[in-house]
Amino acid sequence: MQKILDGFQYILGLGPTIMLPIVIFILAVCLRVKVAKAFRSAITIGMGFVGIFLIFDLLINSVGPAAKAMVERTGIDLPVVDTGWPPLASIAFASSLAPFVILLVIVLNLILLALKWTKTINIDLWNYWHISFAGALVYGATGNFFMGLIAAGLATIFLLKLADWTAPYVHKRFNLPGVSIPTMSTAIFFPIGYVGNKILDSIPGVNKLKADPTSVQKRFGIFGEPMMIGLVLGLVIGVLAGFEFGKVLELGINLGAVMLIMPRMVKILMEGLIPLSDAVRDIMKKRFPDRQDINIGLDVAVTIGNPAIIATGLILTPIAIFLAVILPGNKIIPLGDLSVLTVPMAMVVLACGGNIIRSVIIGIPIIIADLYISSYIAPLVTKVAKSVDFKFPEGASSLINSFLDGGNPLRYWLVMLSEGNIWAIIAIPVIALFLWWVYKLTRKDFDAEGNLKN
Repeated sequence: MQKILDGFQYILGLGPTIMLPIVIFILAVCLRVKVAKAFRSAITIGMGFVGIFLIFDLLINSVGPAAKAMVERTGIDLPVVDTGWPPLASIAFASSLAPFVILLVIVLNLILLALKWTKTINIDLWNYWHISFAGALVYGATGNFFMGLIAAGLATIFLLKLADWTAPYVHKRFNLPGVSIPTMSTAIFFPIGYVGNKILDSIPGVNKLKADPTSVQKRFGIFGEPMMIGLVLGLVIGVLAGFEFGKVLELGINLGAVMLIMPRMVKILMEGLIPLSDAVRDIMKKRFPDRQDINIGLDVAVTIGNPAIIATGLILTPIAIFLAVILPGNKIIPLGDLSVLTVPMAMVVLACGGNIIRSVIIGIPIIIADLYISSYIAPLVTKVAKSVDFKFPEGASSLINSFLDGGNPLRYWLVMLSEGNIWAIIAIPVIALFLWWVYKLTRKDFDAEGNLKN
């Protein structure tokens, strides 16, 4: 058993830029794509992800020090250390549940595809850690291995259905045909973003506010271009961080570069994905004439090239710190996860049609919920971390968590359900009715042929 676990951890430890091309190549060959074409497609996708992650790292490494400086300027020292998401991924894959969860996700996905209950093939094995971590938390809370697997299974089904639901929006608004996003850290926020957008539609004055990349560029000309928006936001964040003049300029240039280069990296990835996507459709057309709508489930990183997502995340960075300082009962100061606010905001931006102002407004209550959940669940996360001999950061307190992924509402709900929390149980029909209602609302966005309207 330990050798199997070690084998899974070694494969997963290769990271998405190596593991994903291998999965893509095998899948493409199985779908009868010519070996040479499959190999080129897989390598192109791998290199596209290398580019995306390089630029994403530039974003994180640029915003991270600025966020830390802003936190230090507050003088606040809260008991829960925000380690960021990478340690949680390590904890998830180190859990004894990990190999079983990975197998469970694959089998469930195939069964749901066969039953026509999903349109998504989730090939993003790396991000199975989100599901594995949910199972590990439930296992840690209950001590029941099978409860952990049940939680992971429920999360898998829920995320595949959300990916199917949001796929038409991803295709049209993010220009990613054939792609769906089953990533837990963002998918669950689409219904919230959609309802929030409808509420803002009904508020006089607010419903007139519009700031998407296209309208901003039309109004401000060259200064409305994505790279200029990144430059300005970088300068503002640098000033708020108290950086000296040279560092402020460097941050501005770095964030401008992120806004300029990231969309180009996504285009490279899509170049490699098209042959696989076409092969899936050809197979489905021949064998299942009514199943030509299959989507490839990929990491949310492919959406981060959208300038509205980056702008929303950057604007919310100082807001998150301010909220952490003033909210009574909050025990975590955003730090490790602060530079990746783009991730949970991706589906909010999608729901708002790229409107940055609305996305920021809706993002505020999401951040508040994340802060409180991550504060409350920190003891459990710490317990699970200790159970897999996680090495705590030097100088860390007795409690650790991740501000965003550790405060994910879906994981929190699954943990509460596993513990028999009465409010979590009562919430089942409430959440079901809410999702059904929002789904009905989204149907109005489609024409009689089932195509998303402009």
